[in-house]
Amino acid sequence: MLITVTGRDRPGITAALCAALEDHSARILDMEQVVIHDRLILGILVSVSGDEALLNAAVGAIGEQTGMQIEIEQMASRRAGSQVERHSVVLLGQPLRPAAVAALTAVIADEGGNIDRIERLSRYPITSFELTVSGADGTRLREGLATEAANQRVDVAVQPANLYRRAKRLIVMDVDSTLVQDEAIELLADELGCVEKVREITTRAMEGELDFAESLRERVQLLAGCPVEVLDRVRDRLRLTPGAPVLARTLRRLGFTTAIVSGGFRQIVDPIRRQLGLDFAVANELEIIDGRLTGRLLGDIIDRAGKADALRSLARTAGVPINQTVAVGDGANDLDMLSIAGLGIAFNAKPVLRAAADTTVTVPYLDAILFLLGITREEIDAAELDDPFAEPAERP
Repeated sequence: MLITVTGRDRPGITAALCAALEDHSARILDMEQVVIHDRLILGILVSVSGDEALLNAAVGAIGEQTGMQIEIEQMASRRAGSQVERHSVVLLGQPLRPAAVAALTAVIADEGGNIDRIERLSRYPITSFELTVSGADGTRLREGLATEAANQRVDVAVQPANLYRRAKRLIVMDVDSTLVQDEAIELLADELGCVEKVREITTRAMEGELDFAESLRERVQLLAGCPVEVLDRVRDRLRLTPGAPVLARTLRRLGFTTAIVSGGFRQIVDPIRRQLGLDFAVANELEIIDGRLTGRLLGDIIDRAGKADALRSLARTAGVPINQTVAVGDGANDLDMLSIAGLGIAFNAKPVLRAAADTTVTVPYLDAILFLLGITREEIDAAELDDPFAEPAERP
């Protein structure tokens, strides 16, 4: 039997119903409740070994006493051990228009999916909802929603609704144009008056037209003779992506291991790691002799393959299975890293990465990543209020 209760919420309704179920030898099989603006929707699925008529009468009396609408429906028994494929579908938009929600939920229906639950994750700085969907094939659902999301200019993430959803314990982020809004090497070149040459090479590399390692060496050669003091000026010019401090603080409070893996330079990246309280930083190292850049790099280059290797190494160090990792990036040299991660997120990314990533985020707020992990804005804000050292929450 499915007992459905609706009406204005008040204390004691669940307690009264469960007491009646106990008195009439009913066993609770499933139960779910949601309150929307003081309106209660409560569903309890039970099996009954006693007199169903007496239970119906007892439940009806509770409805009369409380002023709630209570419906009782006989349900077909589900075969023991049957499994239904379930997925978490997160919708993000700024704004998230009703037409977009209509189009995306139509795709879910067309793929044979049923929406079992909808939960709001955030009202600001973007609107996001999590839908629990059952019955649809994950691959076809992901492909169909990705196509429609692009048409509607919103973001959609599809993940299996299982234990690993909230168990991803390592997050690795790119730096330039991801954690920060700028390209550090372009700021260095701007200080030396060769920014256009560097920008041209950077663009071709990030679009996948050039080998990253060779393009990096070519760009670094243009910096030969640069005084080391220029690095300090560039660090001061770098702008964190909106939401980056909140993301870093929230992940730290949740016990995540956090890291940045960059094709940029350790002399730039290390201070950012310390500023945000991240655990690890992996980046290239500029050679400096007599207080000036030589135009060369030290050690192995952190390129596309190097970033993936860094993710594997960081996962081993943190004791985290690779399928419980998150990788975030924006360019072609992040492809391998995002491909091997449990969840690969293309953040305001180039087309080549958007096509390959598990999901894309096109809003300009880095903390939107938290919503993909099922963390609500209310949980984030509550943690901010509990931290006396936290900066004010970022609002539009």
